[in-house]
Amino acid sequence: MFCALGSAICFGTASVLQAVAARATASGTGSGSGVDPRLLLRVLRQWRYLLGLALDGCGFLLELVALRSLPIYAVGAALAASLAVTAVVAVPLLHVRLSRAEWTAVAVVCGGLAMLGLASGAEGKGTGSTGLRFGVLAVAVAILACGALAGRLPDRARAAVLGLGAGFGFGVVEVAVRLIPDLSPAPLLANPATYALLIGGGAAFLLLTSALQRGSVTAATAGMVIGETLGPALVGIVWLGDRTRSGLAPLGIAGFALAVLGALALARFGEAPEVPGAEPHAPAAEPAASGLRHGREHP
Repeated sequence: MFCALGSAICFGTASVLQAVAARATASGTGSGSGVDPRLLLRVLRQWRYLLGLALDGCGFLLELVALRSLPIYAVGAALAASLAVTAVVAVPLLHVRLSRAEWTAVAVVCGGLAMLGLASGAEGKGTGSTGLRFGVLAVAVAILACGALAGRLPDRARAAVLGLGAGFGFGVVEVAVRLIPDLSPAPLLANPATYALLIGGGAAFLLLTSALQRGSVTAATAGMVIGETLGPALVGIVWLGDRTRSGLAPLGIAGFALAVLGALALARFGEAPEVPGAEPHAPAAEPAASGLRHGREHP
């Protein structure tokens, strides 16, 4: 559980850095797609994005350790709590003032995670069938394909769909880790879950970066939280044998719900402040959704 929370701290801090870099990067001209692969090449020139990627790498390693010991639902809820981390980190670093409701949401996330930690049992012993492994790979490919079609949607709906797709991509990573029991080279290369992990993770980063740059990041982040928690938790319970400790299922369900709902209440903290010197044709955030900028920006 400490590894899962450490992963949330890394991801929560990285999200601010990556959102700043994405907003400071001009969108490609003449691209009507909801996903612009060239955007990744442009943001890689931003030092904030590179630092965010380094933190993401540390967070991913901690996530792998957590997924080897905890049920997927516990890890997913802990990762959703990265939004609470972002909100708290924004106070000293960005001089953001949290409202009483937002501090309450942070407390709800922490309380939900405490309840979930008490109720969580060990990870399920199931390693998944061959059909499940190929199914997860198919979902990873479908996420990437559906993201490419999101450009036809209105801006706010597009951001929400891209965020939801990114959440499902991160969820594929969570499930795929559990479907790789043998890390020796030959079984690893022969396992469809290995490729699902790579494709799902790559698609998630691409869709999330596009969502951060192209629309309401609040809507995108809310979609991501839903996608990366509910689906993987269901797979873990139904197919991989994840359970709570005996008699503590109600406590676990309540803790999961509180952690996710608290994270959704903090979804605006996927947004980042405007960066001085950003290119003038980079899209501006929607005023109603830009919580860190709406009268609370850094002086």
